[in-house]
Amino acid sequence: MLHLVLTNVGIIVYLAIAYCLFSEWLFFFLSDQDISREQRFLSGIVLVLITIFWPMVVPFAYLELLKFHRKHNKEIDLLRN
Repeated sequence: MLHLVLTNVGIIVYLAIAYCLFSEWLFFFLSDQDISREQRFLSGIVLVLITIFWPMVVPFAYLELLKFHRKHNKEIDLLRN
């Protein structure tokens, strides 16, 4: 019984986060007006794949963000002050 409840909660959490990420990424995708029809199609496919595989994509994106922040730390601190 507990296993079933935990599985259902896990599925609900996975789908809720996937929905939130998809809606944010879709907003950025639709706001870009400078891409061709073929690029828009390929971007849509990537958007769906990234949404499905978000547990793998989000940590790598966060690592890239950290790498960028470490590389440009002085410039970021100058902008803050």
